[in-house]
Amino acid sequence: MPTLSKIVVVALSMFAAPLQAHEFWIDAEDFTVASGEAVTASFRNGENMVGSALSYIPAQSARFDMVVNGKEIEVPTRIGNNPAFNVAGLPDGLLAILHETTDQSVTYTEWEKWVTFTDHKDFAFAQQAHIDRGLSQDTFRENYRRYAKALVAVGDGSGEDRLNGLKTEIVAGLNPYTDDLSGGLPVQVFLDGAPIAEAQFEMFERDAAGEVVITRHKADDQGRATLPMMPGRKYLIDSVQIEELEPATEGDAGWLTHWAALTFAVPEA
Repeated sequence: MPTLSKIVVVALSMFAAPLQAHEFWIDAEDFTVASGEAVTASFRNGENMVGSALSYIPAQSARFDMVVNGKEIEVPTRIGNNPAFNVAGLPDGLLAILHETTDQSVTYTEWEKWVTFTDHKDFAFAQQAHIDRGLSQDTFRENYRRYAKALVAVGDGSGEDRLNGLKTEIVAGLNPYTDDLSGGLPVQVFLDGAPIAEAQFEMFERDAAGEVVITRHKADDQGRATLPMMPGRKYLIDSVQIEELEPATEGDAGWLTHWAALTFAVPEA
């Protein structure tokens, strides 16, 4: 088992000052479902693992699939469904739910908010790069796209996570429902199918009382880290990457961020 990754920011309670960036994730009503029972899951947008449940809107969804026994299947849903995922009759095993949004954008009117965001997500280099490219510091736009995955145990929950063709994706190296996580959970993050060296993982850990602890972890040169796990917790892990865009006209976005998210639970011991 790899050595636990170094925690670069110690625990932050959910009562700390709000983070600048909202997360987007897939939140299963129950991450462990008995054989034959329906799996339901919502899209959520918010902070500290608390957020509004969003309806399924086709115009805002580039991909919505599930991986069942290694086979990718389009999720049977329709416009306005909330929860977005509600599927019965799934076979036993490790179910992966995948969702890619379309591009969305945010406009910055305060340079300090860009500094805060890029510091938080570990790409502070984008501050000087923004200036060097001659982009406005007064009003500018960032486009962003989300790539969310949830792992749910149906019945025995057996199986393993894998790459599923998302532009950026976090892959769990062990099954959180069936494997021994006493040494932590190995994860690896990819962009266009290649590992992202020294990427930052931000991990949100929620206990049964609803308290959330946030830690940040640095990947190695192969995009790998081993994250400490606790029984009876729900987890959201994210990793955000940034790329330059060339604005064709004034007001176009100068940056595009890609947000990978992975959610799952660790059963009680």
